[in-house]
Amino acid sequence: MIQSLLIANRGEIACRIIRTARRMGIRTVAVFSDADRNALHVRQADDAVHIGPSPARESYLVGERIIAAALESGAQAIHTGYGFLSENADFAQDVIDAGLIWVGPRPDSIRAMGLKNAAKARMIAAGVPVTPGYLGEDQSPERLQAEADAIGYPVLIKAVAGGGGKGMRRVDAAAAFADALASCRREAASSFGDDRVLIEKYILSPRHIEVQVFGDAHGNVLHLFERDCSLQRRHQKVIEEAPAPGMDEVTRAAVCGAAVRAAQAVNYEGAGTIEFIADASEGLRADRVWFMEMNTRLQVEHPVTEMITGVDLVEWQLRVASGEALPKRQDQLSINGWAMEARLYAEDPAKGFLPSVGRLDILDFNTSERVDAGVSETDVISPFYDPMIAKVIVHRPDRAEAAAELARAVGNIMIWPVRTNAGFLSAALSHPEFTAAIIDTGFIARNENALVVRPDATDKLWLYAARELAGNFKWTPLNGFRLNAPDVDQLVISLDGVSKSVDLQSSAHPDPLAGGIGLASYACDGGLAIIRNGHSYLFQHQMRGSGHHSLHDGDIVSPMPGRVIAVEVAAGQAVTKGQTLLVLEAMKMEHALIAPFDGTVTELNVQTGAQVQVDALLVRVEAE
Repeated sequence: MIQSLLIANRGEIACRIIRTARRMGIRTVAVFSDADRNALHVRQADDAVHIGPSPARESYLVGERIIAAALESGAQAIHTGYGFLSENADFAQDVIDAGLIWVGPRPDSIRAMGLKNAAKARMIAAGVPVTPGYLGEDQSPERLQAEADAIGYPVLIKAVAGGGGKGMRRVDAAAAFADALASCRREAASSFGDDRVLIEKYILSPRHIEVQVFGDAHGNVLHLFERDCSLQRRHQKVIEEAPAPGMDEVTRAAVCGAAVRAAQAVNYEGAGTIEFIADASEGLRADRVWFMEMNTRLQVEHPVTEMITGVDLVEWQLRVASGEALPKRQDQLSINGWAMEARLYAEDPAKGFLPSVGRLDILDFNTSERVDAGVSETDVISPFYDPMIAKVIVHRPDRAEAAAELARAVGNIMIWPVRTNAGFLSAALSHPEFTAAIIDTGFIARNENALVVRPDATDKLWLYAARELAGNFKWTPLNGFRLNAPDVDQLVISLDGVSKSVDLQSSAHPDPLAGGIGLASYACDGGLAIIRNGHSYLFQHQMRGSGHHSLHDGDIVSPMPGRVIAVEVAAGQAVTKGQTLLVLEAMKMEHALIAPFDGTVTELNVQTGAQVQVDALLVRVEAE
């Protein structure tokens, strides 16, 4: 058995691996960049090694430094978690060549499944059904356009080396294909160093079904049933569950059987996931489920599989990497209950889900459910990495109970001043379509406007805030205000730049907390932050502006630190409302900044390649 393990990752997955390793008596070694010097995974590990500057390409993506750290620290093995170098076959081979144990599939298996076009060809040979599309070597824009036209729109452009929702573009009409292809290739080259793409038919009512598979060096391959990951935004999974709703035993046997054949086709060892796309227009049927790709690593959503099977997948990874056979046979595995997971991100749904960076002055998960977190209170959400805070996972006897409890759990999370998607998650989990299992990958896009809306502050909330802000007074339902201070009947407070005079001794609501208002409040920023059902409200004694820095309406500022990767306009150019002005790369994603109205570019302060800070004035547009 492995005795010491270096974890070549960060955040919640590094903490997750440390937890199992510690239970198994395995010494752990963390690696960290400048930005992560005091990170939670560094504090939890038995030892830690610095590997470079904050940008991932100068630290977590530098394989030589990670191998050197393992050798320096005396680690026997390297576990990469997911992301970063986890599906890099060359790095896996370098680890093995250095005399270390690679916790993952063999390099040739990673190569076989890492390129989507080659993987699909292999699956066809293995009798696994695949989606219609173009996998050819001719990558000229003309040929790709012709193939897309022949397949019929909508189509999906996918980076051959892609993953994690990056390097993917849906195209609904031929006229939009060229621009989407250029954007997809640019993102693929930046993220994976490979701008090749394939074309797939886009399924209009798609469900994302994936099967957890596991193999060992003794020729054993099995599955641990399926997960449904259909709730996605911009191809990034948001809520996952196991088993898949509506999956009957016949379809389950067909899909899981295909997944095992896919893994056997590449002599797979370790944990992996076979991802399928299902046409759910007529329910889940075996003849309408097609192979998409294989992820040759542990998945973010692996906890829901752990909950329904009672298996610790990280422990299995470590045992298999140590040369052991799989701990169980297929007939010893079964589905128990229902599990759901929600990904809690530091992002602001009200501002287009832009990442929210900064110090976590308050972080209280306020739940007894399983929480896989990568940060703790007073830690900082960095602009350099994925802004995931934690995963919240529940396990209940049935789907209805699981959804209700997960909605409650994420709604009770208390975080300030960093903004999160907790309210959005709670709203999605409570949506009538979701609770009725009427889901596909378009669910969030169809309902996004309703899901991101923060409920208006009620009169009770205003009254509660005003009484708390009164400060020198003590309120009781029976006695009102007292404690040797002059009487105060009214207090003017503001929320989001809107002021309101509140009657502190309102007889309409003698006790604003009555009736289970369900909130938590914190004094901060010269005011009072209230968190309710995952949404945050900042009440203040007086107006302090609109919250938008009183900028000119046409001032386009950087919403976060990042790098300008495309400038689409020039000073003096006429633009139309919605036209892309420039593209900013931050948090491993592209963000298009658009013209707010028809007008003229009167000021252009950046060029391609420029690094910009939050709130930097990038472009100014004067209205016609």
